[in-house]
Amino acid sequence: MAQTFAEKILAKKAGLSHTVPGQIVEITPDVALSHDNTAPIYGIFQEMGGRRVFDPEMHAIFIDHAAPAPTTKHAENHRVIRQVVAEQGIENFFDVGRGICHQVLVEEGLALPGEVVLGSDSHTPHAGVMGAFAAGIGRSEMASIWAVGSLWLRVPESMKITVEGQFQPGVTAKDLALKVIGDLGADGALYISVEWHGEAIRAMSLSQRAVLPNMMAEMGAKNSFVPPDEKVIAFLDGRARRPFELVLPDEDAVYAQSHTYAAGDIEPMIACPHTVDNVRPLSQVAGTRAHQAFLGTCTNGRLEDLAAAAEILKGRNVAPGTRLVVIPASSQVYLDALKAGYIEIFIEAGAAVESPGCGPCMGNHMGVPAVGEVSVSTANRNFRGRMGTKESDVYLASPAVVAATAVAGEITHPKDL
Repeated sequence: MAQTFAEKILAKKAGLSHTVPGQIVEITPDVALSHDNTAPIYGIFQEMGGRRVFDPEMHAIFIDHAAPAPTTKHAENHRVIRQVVAEQGIENFFDVGRGICHQVLVEEGLALPGEVVLGSDSHTPHAGVMGAFAAGIGRSEMASIWAVGSLWLRVPESMKITVEGQFQPGVTAKDLALKVIGDLGADGALYISVEWHGEAIRAMSLSQRAVLPNMMAEMGAKNSFVPPDEKVIAFLDGRARRPFELVLPDEDAVYAQSHTYAAGDIEPMIACPHTVDNVRPLSQVAGTRAHQAFLGTCTNGRLEDLAAAAEILKGRNVAPGTRLVVIPASSQVYLDALKAGYIEIFIEAGAAVESPGCGPCMGNHMGVPAVGEVSVSTANRNFRGRMGTKESDVYLASPAVVAATAVAGEITHPKDL
């Protein structure tokens, strides 16, 4: 029986010959990811009667959402997490400064092809860039995994997105993701496994590919998958924590939905307030005043993203009345950007470069906008109040557009500088 990626990998993990959409399977994840919400998860775990976690090696815990701690409340939460990690003997712990969980999980070789990653964060599908089945779950579900090591999942229907041809200069994976979400809607992939195929996807760097499964959380996807190839194998050489086996969909698998795009038809896109599917071509919103530009997040805070922004900012200054906040996705990205000279370019241009982490993406600190202000961000969400202020507007764009906007003080295509 021909199977999609989700059907095949969940059958493998459940010890079955095959699965079908709608079937319930019980599986043990290879990785259980949690972050600043680890402390409340531990509280639920204790309420369940839990004392020792089922398998300490399964867990990967990060402090990234409010790092460094902006308040005493956050600092106390971090203290509890560190205590739990020490008491439970969890070695895969990444403290303040290491970076955003989804980026670091990949860098550390913990997200592997043919494995299952379940995380108490909605953007866990990000790990699909490595060919893993990666899905976000709730806190009580994660507490159950802590206690018994397994969880039931419903096998999702599958959607195949094929992107052929080559992108025009200046068009990125972020533009593709926004185009797809704009076309299909914020609920266009509810509890669906989204697979990415085609010439344009294969040609992408891993950094660009990562944007796609990350953004599919904004379309309601259960998981999203990019078929692993020689680029993934090379990246994991000497990095993978465990032996792994590729799981690929069958060529004649049957999909609930199939969509095809011509890469050459995609243009720079912008998600406008206050929904991620309120997407328009950049040309339709160019000239919109911007008070803040934010470059970072698990979506677009990698070295390639910083390089694109640095190329635009070199020899230029941030516009008067506009702020540019830059937050590398991880300490490794920060170091590499430092060595490449990008950090110097950002600072000379007038940007504020902050410690790796989520920062203002979820409105915690390091760039919360004022009432009435407009932020243009490389993040993945722009609902009202996402960046901490309900009475402000958030636009989503690619790193190059965010950098050009910082220079012009208004939403701008880089070619128009």
